[in-house]
Amino acid sequence: MKSPMKVNGVVRLVENPGAESLDGSRQGSSARRKVLVHTPTNEVITSYAVLENKLSSLGWERYYDDPDLLQFHKRSTVHLISLPKDFSKFKSMHMFDIVVKNRNMFEVRDM
Repeated sequence: MKSPMKVNGVVRLVENPGAESLDGSRQGSSARRKVLVHTPTNEVITSYAVLENKLSSLGWERYYDDPDLLQFHKRSTVHLISLPKDFSKFKSMHMFDIVVKNRNMFEVRDM
């Protein structure tokens, strides 16, 4: 279902009006929460400690360049995963970034 939404004075059609907007805010009151799932184990990522364990097993290393971000780099690629230090600010856009950079290892699901 498409619904019109006005952002910064621009109206656009939104496919899923209950989902998060590009800025991470909720668009509807009955929006479902998204979770990141490690597909080989079907485990929901509930903390950065769990996520770091999964990413390190895939060859990702912590990158300590920015004190305001939690970052991971994979030597064999140019990819960098940048996440907010506070896990409560871990949004679907961060989850999808992890999914894209780790094909078939993670997916985002509605809770």
